[in-house]
Amino acid sequence: MPLFDVYPLYNVTPVSGKDMYVYDEKGVEYLDLYGGHAVISIGHSHPKYVKAITNQVSKLGFYSNAIQNPLQVELADKIEKLSGCKGYELFFCNSGAEANENALKLASFKTGKARVIAFNNSFHGRTSAAVAATDNKNIVAPINAQQQVTFLALNDIEGVKREVEKGDVCAVIVEFIQGVGGLDQGTAAFFEQVDALCKANNTYFIADEVQSGYGRSGKFFAFQYYNVTPEVISIAKGMGNGFPIGGILIHPNIEAKHGMLGTTFGGNHLACAAGLAVLNTIEEEKLIDNVNVISEYFISIAKTIPQIKTIKGKGLMIGLEFDFEIGDLRKKLIYEHHIFTGGASNKKLIRILPPLTIKKVHVNQFFEALKKTLVPIEVEK
Repeated sequence: MPLFDVYPLYNVTPVSGKDMYVYDEKGVEYLDLYGGHAVISIGHSHPKYVKAITNQVSKLGFYSNAIQNPLQVELADKIEKLSGCKGYELFFCNSGAEANENALKLASFKTGKARVIAFNNSFHGRTSAAVAATDNKNIVAPINAQQQVTFLALNDIEGVKREVEKGDVCAVIVEFIQGVGGLDQGTAAFFEQVDALCKANNTYFIADEVQSGYGRSGKFFAFQYYNVTPEVISIAKGMGNGFPIGGILIHPNIEAKHGMLGTTFGGNHLACAAGLAVLNTIEEEKLIDNVNVISEYFISIAKTIPQIKTIKGKGLMIGLEFDFEIGDLRKKLIYEHHIFTGGASNKKLIRILPPLTIKKVHVNQFFEALKKTLVPIEVEK
């Protein structure tokens, strides 16, 4: 049976990985500066991670949410401790799309309203409400388009005010650093005014931290750079280091009701073991401190390269923007220098989303390869 052909594939077949590197079936080593869409947070095959999920699956891999699962409580307590989000409650699911779907559903349940405000170039997932709030008409089917979503420009505070004050908006959903959209950010004043408008108009402010969360921005959550208090925070990608797990943090003012949200696989024993291994490693290895050290070093070098016109993002969620489309550049980095990087809807921007364990030597390896690759491109121009 052939695979349904929805992914354009690079001709690389990874079969194993260790920390910052993956290896193909021929033993060729690739430096991973993309982490499989920012998923690999503590490095490939981290020994503590491997041990934790191996031990758990040897005992019990799964049972439903109809029984007690102390691992869920332990993981929730660990997230509260490391994130500083005191008093929030946690609902587990399996992915970022599912996290945002439940965040939007919860907002609609609790406010009794249906319309959503999202922002230009946003990406929130591929499930029904989440994809409707994603600014990409190519992936929104007619059944999704029935959702009521208004798209505005980042920093358009007058637009947000006008729409929210109409009284029918259940949620404003925002990436504090846009991912697929190209690493753009709103201003502090914008985010803080949006938060105030939401509070004044019975509207939920949803922080989509699926890609920017878990230390990637240099803080545990990217919204923590601002004076805002989201009603709901969605998390996923870096949460399980490759094991599917997601969730939403829910403000303590929001009351739960049996049956309101549900999931079969969310928060299963194996997922929680993976999640705990990730957080324990982030804490023990001081990986958020490392994010900030390496980010400063990376950006200092990027500023010396004249072909890089703009540096976007925070922490280890970095965008390098050129004045030409970078598809061929990324292919050269993969096939000639064996380095994985990411693209974006902005075709002139490379996304850098490495494991949080990255060291300066890896940064040097990247920039040495980038400089060699840029020389022939300059000649062609």
